[in-house]
Amino acid sequence: MIFMGDRATLLETGRFVQRRVHRPDSVVNAAFDVATVNSENSENSETTEATGTAETAGCAATVENTETGNAAGTESTGGPAAAERSGAHGTPERLEDTGSREGLDGPGTGKGPEATGTRTGFEGAGTCGAGHVSRDPVDQDPAETPGSDEHEARHRRAADAGDTTSMSTLGALLLRRGDLDGAEPYLRAATADGDRAAANNLGVLLHQRGYTDEAADWWRVAAVAGSAAAAHALGRYYRERGDEPGAEYWLRQSAEQGHALGAYALADLLEHRSDEGAERWLRAAAEQGHREAAYRLARMLDPDPDPDDDPYDRFGRQGPRHATSVRPGATGAFAVRKGGGPAGHTAGRAGEAEQWYRQAAARGHRRAALRLGALLEQRGEPKEAGRWYLISAKAGEPRAACALGFLLRDAGDVESAAVWWLRAAQDGDGNAANALGALHAARGEQQTAERWYRAAMTAGDVNGAYNLGLLCAAQDRTAQAEQWYRRAAYAGHREAANALAVLLLQAGDATGAEPWFSKAAEAGSVDAAFNLGILYSGRGEDRTALVWYERAAAAGHTEAALQVGMALLHRGEELEAERHLRCAAGGGSAEAAFRLAGVLDSRRPPGPPALGEPMPVKTECEEWYERAAEQGHRRAQVRVGMLAAARGDVDSAAHWYREAAEAGSRNGAFNLGLLLAREGSEREAALWWTRAANDGHGRAALRLALLAARRGELTEGQRWCARAVALGPAEVAERAARLREALHQELTA
Repeated sequence: MIFMGDRATLLETGRFVQRRVHRPDSVVNAAFDVATVNSENSENSETTEATGTAETAGCAATVENTETGNAAGTESTGGPAAAERSGAHGTPERLEDTGSREGLDGPGTGKGPEATGTRTGFEGAGTCGAGHVSRDPVDQDPAETPGSDEHEARHRRAADAGDTTSMSTLGALLLRRGDLDGAEPYLRAATADGDRAAANNLGVLLHQRGYTDEAADWWRVAAVAGSAAAAHALGRYYRERGDEPGAEYWLRQSAEQGHALGAYALADLLEHRSDEGAERWLRAAAEQGHREAAYRLARMLDPDPDPDDDPYDRFGRQGPRHATSVRPGATGAFAVRKGGGPAGHTAGRAGEAEQWYRQAAARGHRRAALRLGALLEQRGEPKEAGRWYLISAKAGEPRAACALGFLLRDAGDVESAAVWWLRAAQDGDGNAANALGALHAARGEQQTAERWYRAAMTAGDVNGAYNLGLLCAAQDRTAQAEQWYRRAAYAGHREAANALAVLLLQAGDATGAEPWFSKAAEAGSVDAAFNLGILYSGRGEDRTALVWYERAAAAGHTEAALQVGMALLHRGEELEAERHLRCAAGGGSAEAAFRLAGVLDSRRPPGPPALGEPMPVKTECEEWYERAAEQGHRRAQVRVGMLAAARGDVDSAAHWYREAAEAGSRNGAFNLGLLLAREGSEREAALWWTRAANDGHGRAALRLALLAARRGELTEGQRWCARAVALGPAEVAERAARLREALHQELTA
C-alpha cells in the first residue's frame, strides 16, 4: 500500500488530564453572579445530609398518635419527613406518639433529618428539634401544646390515675426526651391495657437498651394490631437477620398501609433481588416526600445515570480531559429524538427522572443536587446548574465543588474556580486535585503542580500518575515520565499506555511499545489505534495497518480517516475514499480537504467553457481547495489561484499565488511570475521566476532564458538555458537546448 499524503506521525496525548462531566453548548452563557456563588446562604448551608440513605442501620424513631379521640389506638405514621435516629443496635423503629396530629408538618416541609444535618433526640413526623411539634394547632391553648410542660403535666396526672391513652402519650414524650427509665413503666402499663402505640414504642425503648429480640416481640404485637411503623421496624429486624421472606412480609404490610419508610425499605429489598416491583414502592415513598426514595427512583429512571454516583471516569476511558480544553460532549439523555416509540419513552423517563432529582435536591439531597446540576449543564443551562452545584457543594459534596470550579473556569473566573477546586481537593476529590495541578502547571509552577498530582493519586485518581508522567516528559525527565506512565498504564489508564508506548518507540524499543499500543487501543484509545497503524505501516504490513487506521477513523480520528481515504484512492475505490476524505476534511485536515477537492475536480468537464457560455461560479471542489488553502496548504493555494485565474479573477489569483510563493512553493512563484508578466510587470515577474528556478523549477529557468534573450543578454540567457536543460522536464529541456544553440550561434556569428 502506498499512502500518497504526508507521512503520518505518532500521536501522544500531551495535555494534562482534568476530568469533567458535561459540556454546555456554549460557555458564553456560563457566567453567573459570582456574588451568588460566594454568598453564604444559611438555608443552603444547613441542607447537609446526615447519612447516605434515609434507611440507615440505625434506629428510626417516629411518634404514633392515639390521643385525638382514638381509644382503639389507631396510629398516624407521620409524614415522609419523619425523623430517623441511629439506635444502639441497628434496627430502625418508629415511636408512636399519643399526642395530637393537628399542626404536624406535611410531606413537603423538609423537616427531620432528611433535611437537617443533626439528628438529636426522637423527632416525630413533622417535628423539629428534640421532640417539639413544629407548628402549633390553630385553636389550641399554648399551654396545652404537645411537648409543653402543661401538656406533660396533664398527661402525667391522667396517667397516674390509670388513663391508658395518657400513659401511652407520656411514655412517648419521655422516650423522645431520652428518659428510658421514666418511660418504661408507663409504656408497659399502656401496653398491658392493649394500646398499640405503646407496644410499638416499648419495642423502641427495648431496642435502645439492647434487647432487640424482646423489642421485636412487642413490634410483632403492634404490627399484628395494624401498626405500620411497627411492621416497618419488624421487617428491618428480620432483614438484618437474613430472613428475607419474613422481612418482605412485614415491610409489605407497612408499605401497603402508606408508610413511607416501609415502602422505601420494601423497595430496597426488592431492588436487591432485581424485582421489578421495586420501582412501584420507590415511587410510593417518593410521592410521600422520602428524599432518598426520590433520588433512587430518579436513578432508576435516568437513561444515563452516573455509575456509582460518580460522574467522572477514573481511568480516562472517556478520553483525556485537558486543563485548557472545554468539557466533553453531553451524553444526550435529554436529546430530542424523532420517529420511534422507544426513544420517546426514554425521553419521557429522562424528564421524569429530572423531576425526582429536583424533588430530592430541594429536600437537601446533595448527590441529587449534583446530578441535577450536571443534567442542567448538559442541557445548556449553566446558571441554573451552578445554583445546584453550589447547594450540593455547600452541603459537603466535593464533586459538586469540583464541577462548580469547572463552570466558573469556563465563565472566565479562574480564581474563583481555584477556590472551589481547593475546597474539593482538600475533601479528597482527585479530579479537583488534577485540575489544580493543571492550573499550576500552566502557570509554570511545576513543583506545586506535582504536589497536587500526587494528591490526586493519593485520592485514588490514576490520572494523577498520568499527569505526573506528562509533567516529567515536558521537563525531559524521560526515566521518571516512563515510571509514572507505566504506573498509570498498569492501573488501566489507556492514554498513559499510549504515551508509554510512544516513549518506548522513540527510544527504539518497538517490541516493547507494541503491546502497550494494543492494550490502549483495545481499551478504546483512538490515538493508540492510529499509532498502531503507523507502527505496522512502517514494517510494511499495510493490510494490518489499514485495519487499525479504519478502527481509529470509525472513532472520529481525522488523520486516520485521511490515511484510509488515500489508501482507498490508491485502490481505485473513489466513492468510499470520498466518504473518508469528507470526514477527515470536516475534522480540519487540510490535506484531506485538498485530496477531496482533487477527487471532485477530476469529475469536472475538461477545458474552459465554450464560447458564449458564462464563466462558472465557484464549485464545491474550489470551496474545498480554498478551505485547505486557508489552512496554509501550498498546493491548494496554487490550485485556488489557477481556478481564480480561469474565472478572470486576477486579484484573487495573484493573492493565492503570492501566499503559496512566500510559503516556499516554486509552482506558486512561477505562476505569480506569469500573472505579473501578463500585467506588464516583467521585472517583478523575473524575481519570482528566479526564486522558482533556484528551487528547481525548469519552466521558470526557461522563462528567464527567454527574457534574457529578448533583452540581448545572451550569456545570461545561455546560463538559464543550461539550468532549464538540467531541471527538465523533457519538453522544457528540449526547448531550452534549441534556444541555447540559437544563442550560441548568435554569439559566435
